[in-house]
Amino acid sequence: MPSKRPKPRLDMPAEDALTPPQRALRDVIASGPRGTFKFSGPFAIWLHAPELGQLAQALGAHCRYKTSLSPRLSELAILTTARLWRAQYEWQAHAPIGARAGLGAKTIRDLKAGRRPKGAAADERVIYDFITELYRKRRVSDRTYRRTVSLLGTTGTVELTGLLGYYALISMTLNVFQAATDAAKPLPFPEP
Repeated sequence: MPSKRPKPRLDMPAEDALTPPQRALRDVIASGPRGTFKFSGPFAIWLHAPELGQLAQALGAHCRYKTSLSPRLSELAILTTARLWRAQYEWQAHAPIGARAGLGAKTIRDLKAGRRPKGAAADERVIYDFITELYRKRRVSDRTYRRTVSLLGTTGTVELTGLLGYYALISMTLNVFQAATDAAKPLPFPEP
């Protein structure tokens, strides 16, 4: 039996009712690397707290587009985080992006099912192990740390950790406010 789709808790503010800070947030997002898109997900939610939204979207733009991480490994981290938080909107948004970035269909299916992607590329397994250990234990072992630094370098490991923190914020935001998902697609994860 499919999960009942949660009702969004916040409405998108009407365009003609946007305050100057809300307009500024909308404009900076639309003119940045994300381009013009339908305001939804965390961006629509942040219009209700535009000062926070300005800071969060700037961090997100940096984490997503300006780090040393390849898009493939960034998307692996985003999808692993989305799965761990069962962030419906985030999964729907990033699964196709991950596929375009080079993640294999089996890897994406394994991530969605909460399985370690055994058939994934070696670098993807290193990143997956780092992420799941960090979320599970709130720390990483010396072995996991060394493997990750060997792969990404110190800067890349710091950037990966920042990306995970940002997407945890995104996932919490989406889940608390029950961000609307694509009604034409089934929910990726069962609702509690």
